[in-house]
Amino acid sequence: MGSDSDDSTDADLSDAEVEALHEVELGVEWLHRAHGQLVQFHHATGHAMDHLAEAEDRLREAGYDGLADSLRDDLLPRGVVGDTWSYGVLEAFQDGPLAEARRFGTDARESVADGRRHVAERRQEREWKDRSRE
Repeated sequence: MGSDSDDSTDADLSDAEVEALHEVELGVEWLHRAHGQLVQFHHATGHAMDHLAEAEDRLREAGYDGLADSLRDDLLPRGVVGDTWSYGVLEAFQDGPLAEARRFGTDARESVADGRRHVAERRQEREWKDRSRE
């Protein structure tokens, strides 16, 4: 596997190869962002359901058993997508698109750049440093 040290070179890569790897890396990074938003969605949903569970108790204490029963029987046991709860959506994303994209990114880096990561950024860094020395 290639090195990620600052002295890694991309001189053996064409512009097209660097650009292709950069797009793959950006795609994987955006899926990581989406993952973070799904984690936030999962937590927000859980907090909302905790409040609704508390509302069930408070409604029952206030004499509104019908509303409390509706929360208990209809809303609380429901999933966020069909019968799937938010953790199921999160796990499906983690085990599916995110894991597959990460594997693809690793395979692409191995095939094109001997495993080197962020070749576009390394090239840009080197060019900017060289320019500052001129």
